[in-house]
Amino acid sequence: MSVTEETIDKIVKAAAKPSVPIGNRILDFLSSVRLGVSVLIALVLLSFVGMLIVQQNVNGFETFYLSLTPAEKTVFGWLGLFDVYHSWYFLGLLLFLSLNIVLASIDHFPAAWKYISEPKLWATRGWLLKQKEKAIIKIEGSDKNEIAEKVKSVFAQNNLKSRFHTEEIINYGTDEKGRRDFNKIETNQNLYVFGESGKWNRLGAYIVHVFLLTLFLGHYIALTTGFDADVRFIPGQTTNEIQLIQTNLDKQERYTVALPFTITCTDIEQQLINPKGDIGIGNTVDCGRKSK
Repeated sequence: MSVTEETIDKIVKAAAKPSVPIGNRILDFLSSVRLGVSVLIALVLLSFVGMLIVQQNVNGFETFYLSLTPAEKTVFGWLGLFDVYHSWYFLGLLLFLSLNIVLASIDHFPAAWKYISEPKLWATRGWLLKQKEKAIIKIEGSDKNEIAEKVKSVFAQNNLKSRFHTEEIINYGTDEKGRRDFNKIETNQNLYVFGESGKWNRLGAYIVHVFLLTLFLGHYIALTTGFDADVRFIPGQTTNEIQLIQTNLDKQERYTVALPFTITCTDIEQQLINPKGDIGIGNTVDCGRKSK
């Protein structure tokens, strides 16, 4: 075949392939399971970075920040690594993964549910032989019904719920010229034994999806609407104000904010590791305030 013929052949084959709309290709990309796993790995890595690098709203950040070199302060600050969980890229990946989970569920759930509600009870011999897991077994019996009962008993021994399915096969005869002759019709019935176990396990992934989306939604709301604040008072004191804390690296700014309710401190209790030691974070087992 000449180069020209090969080129023409490639053009014809390319033209014969149906073109997929760009919108469908974008949706297929966004709902890809591989893409979702990649985004999840990225979120795990960012969370790991947030554990290794002390975050700016954690006690002891001032000491950690002072121990860094000017270059580390600049790079970490520019990348937002001092506040990873509130960074735009962390929240963006969280929203993107949620979108991926929703789209992937929409794509795959109908097929999983159809397998449960309308299982395929029969299959051709050719299809069965093409499966990765297959075996050909010879079973002796007086007729197909007896053989089917034997197969059903084996299924039952392996905790498989089984059922029978019959399908009528119509075979048309041919005339002298090899054409189909509708006057020569033979009917046969194929008997299938279908066994299954754990079909509801196919929905396990979607239950996990619901839990993940709920977790992501709660985490997103907490990150976008949550705040740090202090309230200082002694037993018997009542207040309706808190000090809102805004952290910017090693600097903290406090704002007094009024509350729509009042807080009354009734008692303070603190347990120490060493009862004779000082009252400090390193010597504290538990610290609780009773208020109303």
